[in-house]
Amino acid sequence: MKVLVVSRSGREVVRGGLEFSDAATVAHLQEAIYRKTKKFYPSRQRLTLPVQPGSKEKPIVLSGKKSIKDYADGNNLTVVLKDLGPQVSYRTLFFFEYLGPLLIYPIFYYFPVYQYFGFKDKHEKLPVQTYAMYYWCFHYFKRILETFFVHRFSHATSPIANVFRNCAYYWTFGAYIAYHVNHPLYTPVSDLQIKIGFAFGLLCQASNFYCHILLKNLRSSDGSGGYQIPRGFLFNIVTCANYTTEIYQWLGFNIATQTVAGYVFLLVAASIMTNWALGKHRRLKKLFDGKDGRPKYPRRWVILPPFL
Repeated sequence: MKVLVVSRSGREVVRGGLEFSDAATVAHLQEAIYRKTKKFYPSRQRLTLPVQPGSKEKPIVLSGKKSIKDYADGNNLTVVLKDLGPQVSYRTLFFFEYLGPLLIYPIFYYFPVYQYFGFKDKHEKLPVQTYAMYYWCFHYFKRILETFFVHRFSHATSPIANVFRNCAYYWTFGAYIAYHVNHPLYTPVSDLQIKIGFAFGLLCQASNFYCHILLKNLRSSDGSGGYQIPRGFLFNIVTCANYTTEIYQWLGFNIATQTVAGYVFLLVAASIMTNWALGKHRRLKKLFDGKDGRPKYPRRWVILPPFL
């Protein structure tokens, strides 16, 4: 079987095409493209079937696990290669985005950085500032451990540009919040509010971890499994219970620390996760529509009960 590989403009990527046996898979095709080009390694490739010019149909994306002949019409096949750009693994991406806040926050707690901003930096910290530092570091240390030992990714890699974007988001907010919570002029809320906030936040952190375990069990170790209806615990009432507990754990942190910076972060994070949750909720309802033997997706909150 002969496979012709072209770019989206129609230019041949591999001159003369490639020859394969009937048993070859798309993964074999990707490896062969890499050997020929020395540039487009498999995770950098997006292979699709060509569509007619002017067509509004979405191109069919080739699955690496399928046979090449599943997509062929006879003994010839033309595929379109899109270069996704340099890639990094999702574990690398998550590690660096979480490492920044984990290291930056203690700098504002332990070191006299405020003298460089024109403030007299007192050495002794308030109890709430100490609790906040441990709470913050526990959260991001937990996220790093989950990245390596809990999460299973449906996609192996992400564009390297996302590393810079995500690190800018997490690292900037980490410094912004740490600056205000550890400030020498910081005024704490009442002891009761501090206890309620951190207790609620820790409960949500534990719930968030359990949600991640349930999501892990929906996929095999190689990340396959496709879309499934998550069930159990908070997933019985909320589509994206992992996002719900993530948002509410930061609400607990802000109840205890009460800073504008913290609430800005909460609002931005909640808006981002709500957008993700709405998209996932729509996909699950579309996939599980109760037709042709498919289960019907149950009625649930999307992300923020009792509001959404």
